Amino acid sequence: MTQTAEGQIVASHGRSFRVLVDQQIYECTTRGKRTDLACGDKVTVRISNQQQAVIEQVLPRQSLLYRADDWREKLIAANVSQVVIVVAPFPSFSEEFLGRCLVACEATDIQPLIVLNKCDLPEAETAKAQLALYETLGYRLLPLSAKQSVASLQPLLTGHTTVLIGQSGMGKSTLINALLPAAQARTGDISLALDSGKHTTTHATLYPLDAESAIIDSPGMQEFGLTHVSGDQLAHCFPELRPYIGECRFANCRHLSEPNCAISQALATGTLTERRVMLYRKLRQLIDKK
Repeated sequence: MTQTAEGQIVASHGRSFRVLVDQQIYECTTRGKRTDLACGDKVTVRISNQQQAVIEQVLPRQSLLYRADDWREKLIAANVSQVVIVVAPFPSFSEEFLGRCLVACEATDIQPLIVLNKCDLPEAETAKAQLALYETLGYRLLPLSAKQSVASLQPLLTGHTTVLIGQSGMGKSTLINALLPAAQARTGDISLALDSGKHTTTHATLYPLDAESAIIDSPGMQEFGLTHVSGDQLAHCFPELRPYIGECRFANCRHLSEPNCAISQALATGTLTERRVMLYRKLRQLIDKK
């Protein structure tokens, strides 16, 4: 006899999903060929047997973090309240990638936290200096070394569903491995074992930390497309540009090379940082081409 229940997607593999229902994992498919589901989605499922179920419905999302380029959209995680962007001094992180992630967070109103991992490395001081700008913009920055301790990160995860994103090589998997022993002890029969020591994430996976907190590990990525952000929305996704919106000579100013642009004037006087304005302009030109 089949029954219907509510659960949460804790892993997605193309057209197959793992759904957690009352402390039990079910291998699930969807009706038809639907694949627009993400790790973290709340769903209703029709249970077929002790291992298998079918996803019947996706419940309304509180948030959806995704990236998009000219060819496709890639859903990263749903119903997250926090994004931890993991960077490291070596291999060196891409500041453009970081900036794009922050834009995506602003566009979806999800709280970001920048974690500078591998702070035991000699290059860490240079990375901290590079990231100081983001603290002045109001973003939180947490330096740590996952191989030594993640104690400073743990309280910042409490009460949140957090997704970790970052380029390959930044140490996301080391962070997850350090955070999860206590989490697995709390979750009892939930078996989502990590391949510890050689963990390479190939799909997003959700791990409960406690009754009110969870962490989603996402695959390492080298690019973060933003074609889903509109041109008019983009400037609002840069906190330092917001005070100048509406102050330009032309109401439809794109803040590229238009005369009497308030952002260009602020850049010329040194009020705005050149590398941030250049990123805005690069993204605006890419969005306008789509």
